[in-house]
Amino acid sequence: MIHDQSRVALFLRYVGGGGAETAMVYLARGFAEQGLKVDFILCQATGTHLWKIPADVRIINLNSNNHVATLKALVDYLRKERPAVLLSALHFNNELAILAKHWARVPTRVVVCEQNTLSQRSRHETRLSKRLTPWIAKLAYPRADAVVAVSHGVAQDLHQVLGLPLSEIDVIYNPGVTPEIASKAQEPLEHPWFAAGEPPVILGVGKLEMQKDFPTLLQAFAQVRAQRPVRLVILGWGPEAEQRRLEALIEELGIGADVQLAGYVNNPYAYMARSALFVLSSRWEGLPFVLVEAMAVGLPVVSTNCESGPAEILDHGQYGTLVPVGDAQAMARAIAQVLDGKTPPVKAGWLEQFSLGAIVQQYLQVAQVTPG
Repeated sequence: MIHDQSRVALFLRYVGGGGAETAMVYLARGFAEQGLKVDFILCQATGTHLWKIPADVRIINLNSNNHVATLKALVDYLRKERPAVLLSALHFNNELAILAKHWARVPTRVVVCEQNTLSQRSRHETRLSKRLTPWIAKLAYPRADAVVAVSHGVAQDLHQVLGLPLSEIDVIYNPGVTPEIASKAQEPLEHPWFAAGEPPVILGVGKLEMQKDFPTLLQAFAQVRAQRPVRLVILGWGPEAEQRRLEALIEELGIGADVQLAGYVNNPYAYMARSALFVLSSRWEGLPFVLVEAMAVGLPVVSTNCESGPAEILDHGQYGTLVPVGDAQAMARAIAQVLDGKTPPVKAGWLEQFSLGAIVQQYLQVAQVTPG
């Protein structure tokens, strides 16, 4: 069967504001810049970051609201367009992509990307379907043409949970360094806390959910604030219940005057450029490229040494402080050290491995696609 060697397709449910979705949008742009024809396939053409998909990328709206409808529409797309590769991320998009390729009987190469530590994610899920993800992935992933993990920690987790040989898992970082970060960091920021002469601001970024463990960050901040003038801004959206829980903790700690849950913002880099440090308080991650983005702006970082990603990004603590998960006291000490000016420099060239250009080339190699 003939397939279109110049066409690549990316598949998501929708384009939300999460790291995986952002990475896929960056990859779509990177593929298009290589001269490839790029289709962005969505179950629903909605989401916070939909507007970020470049104009030269074709959006395919499957307009499906359940797995059966999605599978049928995806099979129809593959039979009609026959792209060289279908790149998928997140569950159950990955499983559907694998199944669709085999039902469509097309030579399209299916590459699935695991964005998180599957064991941790499923362990903390409440819905049965999500808790069953490892078992479903164990059946599906061996039938993919390639499996990508966004960090060595994620690859090791896949090996342990699914039994996939490490030799059959390609580790490709998410792109965290893009050309526009520097210019966006210099855009104006109308926020009184970042004016000259104001106390230093600690920055947190992420969805308001259990995984990000913002309660530990709030408790650490309260300890630091008791010793010096300092403020905390958290960027990110989340369920109302989680926001109310965080607001209640802020009130309980008596830090409301110096903490702001700022919600979702289009340009977090302007905040990064004006903050004193960035703190990642997550319980687990796949590859938190917000750490990379903060480092690219020149912002010092403190992170939990969670599974997985932070240790790889920070070279095991050489380029930022790693603290135990859930340890507010250790986090407070690390924050205080950074505020005192004890910041390790980042070696020139270290962040190049997280650049969009480098990551696109690795994906093209795994996808077995040659531009032009």
